[in-house]
Amino acid sequence: MTDEKKDEQLSYEQARAELASVVERLEAGGTTLEESLALWERGEKLADTCQRWLDGARARIDATRQESGS
Repeated sequence: MTDEKKDEQLSYEQARAELASVVERLEAGGTTLEESLALWERGEKLADTCQRWLDGARARIDATRQESGS
């Protein structure tokens, strides 16, 4: 399974927790430029995963509101 497929299967909570860990590691410093770039790229992918979850939740809420006539 590719990394992209694995990311698609992460729950919002899992992606958010891993993103927080990536941010902590970047803020702590002490990594090489290459490691920092890899962490940044991973963080971007995790942020995209979180945003997809949030967009999906918003769409569901909006659809439910429309169905109920609110």
